[in-house]
Amino acid sequence: MNDELILKNRIRVARAERNISQGELAKMVGVSRQTISSIETGAFNPTAKLALVLCIALEKKFEELFYFD
Repeated sequence: MNDELILKNRIRVARAERNISQGELAKMVGVSRQTISSIETGAFNPTAKLALVLCIALEKKFEELFYFD
């Protein structure tokens, strides 16, 4: 496996499609708004559990929200 792979996400786009703020999404999944911001910017990678909860909250498949670059 390539150690240079970087996990990216499309959470900001998915939020915009549903007209959900960072704060609203944070409440839906049980984390802080700052955590959502950090995930969106790539400063923090979510745990597998949080990633799946985000998928459920945003009604997206895992591969629609997360990808390697």
